[in-house]
Amino acid sequence: MKLTPQQLKDFDELGYIFLPDCFPKEEVAALRQASADIFSQQREEIWREKSGVPRTAFACHTYNEACRLAASDARLIDPLEQLFGEQLYIHQFKINAKAAFTGDVWQWHQDFPTWQKDDGMPEARAMNIAVFLDDVMPINGPLMLVPRSHKTGALPSSHDTQTTAYPLWTLDNDTVAKLVEQNGIVAPTGKAGGVLMFHANLVHGSAGNITPFPRKIVYLTLSAVSNAITKPTRPEFIAHRDFTPVERAPEGALAELAQQHATA
Repeated sequence: MKLTPQQLKDFDELGYIFLPDCFPKEEVAALRQASADIFSQQREEIWREKSGVPRTAFACHTYNEACRLAASDARLIDPLEQLFGEQLYIHQFKINAKAAFTGDVWQWHQDFPTWQKDDGMPEARAMNIAVFLDDVMPINGPLMLVPRSHKTGALPSSHDTQTTAYPLWTLDNDTVAKLVEQNGIVAPTGKAGGVLMFHANLVHGSAGNITPFPRKIVYLTLSAVSNAITKPTRPEFIAHRDFTPVERAPEGALAELAQQHATA
C-alpha cells in the first residue's frame, strides 16, 4: 500500500494521516481475540494500570500469530519504507488498552525523545502506526494530536514516573498550551480497522476513559535500519535489539488466519 501524493503532502504538513477501513472486520476480530488472549496472561511484558487493569502488552508479536502477521503486514510497512526510502526494523510492537471506566491517561509527549533518551535512537527516522481494534470515539479517550507540532523538532521533556504506571518523557503545560494556541488539537476517530500514522515528533496524548466503551489499539513502531538504537536502557521486549529488516507476511495471511478462527 503506497501513499498518494496528496497523503504525502498532508503528512509533511500536518505530521499525521488517518486511513479509515484499512483492515476489514474479520481481521480486526482476529486481532481483538488475540488481544483478549494476551491480556488474560500474566507476563512481564504486560504492564498494568495502578488499578490492576491491563495498560500495554509489549512484544506480543513474538508469541502470538495474529500479532506476528500484523507486525509484518505490507499495509503498515510499505508507507514507511516509502517515507524513509530504506528498509525497516521493528523497534517496538505493543497493544495499548484503555479499559472501560478505568483506562488511564497518556500524558502529552513526543515519541522520539523517549526513544532517544531511553534507547539511544540517533534520529527521528522511526514512527508509530496505530491500528484501531475498537471503535475510537470522541468520548472513550481518543488519541489527541497537535497538528504541525512535529516541525518544532524534539522539545525539552522531563521524565514522569509518577502520573501513571508507565514512565514517560513528557512536556510541560506551558509548552503544550503554546503549541495548541498556534495549531489546535485534533482527535482522529473512526471504526475499528482504521490506521493512524504519525511523525515521531508529533505532540500527542490522551485522556482517561470513564465510558463503558473500551479502546484498544495496536502500535507498530518501525525504524529505518540505518537508525538502529545504540544505548538501550529498557528491556529488550520494549526496545528490540534485532535490527534485521522486517519481512512482509504473505499477502492475505492475516485474513486466512481470521477465516480459520471464524470456522474453528
